Amino acid sequence: MEMTLRWFGTGYDSVTLEQIRQIPGVTGVITTLYGKQPGETWSQEEIHALKEEVEKAGLRIAGIESVNIHDAIKIGSDDREQYIEQYIETLRHLGEEDIHLVCYNFMPVFDWTRSDLAKPRPDGSTVLSYDQQKVDQIRPEEMFQNLDEHANGFILPGWEPERMERIKELFAMYQDVNEEKLFENLVYFLKRIMPVCREYDIYMAIHPDDPAWPVFGLPRIITDEAHIDRMLDAVEDVHNGLTFCTGSLGSNPKNDLPSMIRHFAGRIHFAHVRNIHHVAPGVFEEAAHLSSDGSLDMYEIMKALVDTEFQGPVRPDHGRMIWGEKAMPGYGLYDRALGAAYLNGLLEAIEKSKK
Repeated sequence: MEMTLRWFGTGYDSVTLEQIRQIPGVTGVITTLYGKQPGETWSQEEIHALKEEVEKAGLRIAGIESVNIHDAIKIGSDDREQYIEQYIETLRHLGEEDIHLVCYNFMPVFDWTRSDLAKPRPDGSTVLSYDQQKVDQIRPEEMFQNLDEHANGFILPGWEPERMERIKELFAMYQDVNEEKLFENLVYFLKRIMPVCREYDIYMAIHPDDPAWPVFGLPRIITDEAHIDRMLDAVEDVHNGLTFCTGSLGSNPKNDLPSMIRHFAGRIHFAHVRNIHHVAPGVFEEAAHLSSDGSLDMYEIMKALVDTEFQGPVRPDHGRMIWGEKAMPGYGLYDRALGAAYLNGLLEAIEKSKK
């Protein structure tokens, strides 16, 4: 298991590679070419330059999050073949640069949804939060304006301004896409890219839907054990796997996370380990990684990963904004560094207790 941190790249992230390198136990980053639009091919030269920058700082690229998927692929429109071919070309370039993990999602319109980017907590920190009643009162075209005012000047992943300017158009594009159609399009995409994934040993790790239920009437298909089983069974190739995000799957209290980790052993290629606090049905907020600060048992989650001999990258996720830091919501340095240290402490204790 390798402890990593997500890094959005120079010019996009307030956190530097030098700072990440100083977090004990963190040896790699999960990164991306953040300025690339969905469907745009990544050149090998661009990937190589990014890799060189990371390695010069004493770290390594443990995986990519994300190579975003064009809406034509998700919708299944006539021009999807063009964008699939461009995606395959990007995967080939990643493989040629010895990068073998890609985290992606198949969520329509919004990659993730929150009703508040800076909800105050009693300790003075702020966190991302979700309240279904608040979301139900917001028109989709108003979502970006409501969130942008608390984004601290950063471009949020999945909420890029050029995308949000097309939000009415995007909703119109998805009006005939139900859960079954979205699933069929995902399977089609995966079957098309598996040959290049096998050729370059690239592991595709789909990220669960966040939150794990339909939002604004848009379908969600990666939400629980049954839905994930169906996706994995539809493309029975080890290169078709899962990003196990405890926060996204944990948004539904019915999901038994340690049990799911054991159930999907061998098909989990990447883990996002974070805590959330369930306030009420359809209402949750992010929390510190410490188990007692939220509703998830982080010890049991880490123990399940150890018990199943998970060897992929793991990273803390969605930290609180603390100590006056101004950063991309959820992606500041301080609380994620604390999270990495805490997870490494759990990992050391669990591994030593097994010996």
